[in-house]
Order: sequence, then structure tokens, then C-alpha cells
Amino acid sequence: MSAVDTFLEEARSGLRRVSPQEADRLRREGALLIDIRPHANREAEGEIPGALPVERIHLEWRLAPDNEWRLPGVTADSQVIVFCNEGYASSLAARDLQLLGLVHATDLVGGFRAWAEAGLPTEAGGRPALP
Repeated sequence: MSAVDTFLEEARSGLRRVSPQEADRLRREGALLIDIRPHANREAEGEIPGALPVERIHLEWRLAPDNEWRLPGVTADSQVIVFCNEGYASSLAARDLQLLGLVHATDLVGGFRAWAEAGLPTEAGGRPALP
């Protein structure tokens, strides 16, 4: 196993990752979906309705529960589901959010592409990421 595979496995060991169907149910119950994909991917492939686009480089600042620049309403108890294209970068991002105090942060197994393949709702993409 390569070092990066081990790194990813360790990050995922602390997550209760969710399937696209479970993420959709949690979204409807108020979970916050965070799209960390680059703008070009969101524009080309679409977006999940209601998901907030936050570029990976801004993620910790926008979601750390004790940060003055966090998104309104984000607390340590917030249910946050991070997703990327295929569910790799999002696992690392969710682990980082847990380390910052978001105890319920997790990621979407298979990312946006698994969501779309499951036939769950998508919409035209291209919205700018939150600053």
C-alpha cells in the first residue's frame, strides 16, 4: 500500500461516510452539503441543489466553528457533508473539519459523480464559490 493510500485510509477511519441516498435524506433534514470541486467541474457537470460551493483553499476558514469568518449558523454540532468529484479529496477535507471541531463532518462516498449516477437531483452549475 502506498503512503497516500495509507493516509487516505487513516483519514476515513474516523468518518462515518454516507452514500448518495443517505446524503440526500440528511440534506432534506437540514444537513449542510459543501461542494469543494473546482468551478470548472461544477460548471461542466452541474451541482447539487442547495449545496454550498466552497473552494478547498477556503474550507477551514468558512467552516471552523470558532472562526469569525465561518458561514452563518455553523456550529460544532452542525451536520456537514463534504463532497468532491469522486470522494477522495472530500475524505481528507472532512477529516480536517473534524480536527477543527466539526464532530459530525463527513463526506459523500463516490462524490458528486456517484450522486448523479444514482439519479439524485442536480442542476446547472457554475455558481461562484463563497469567498
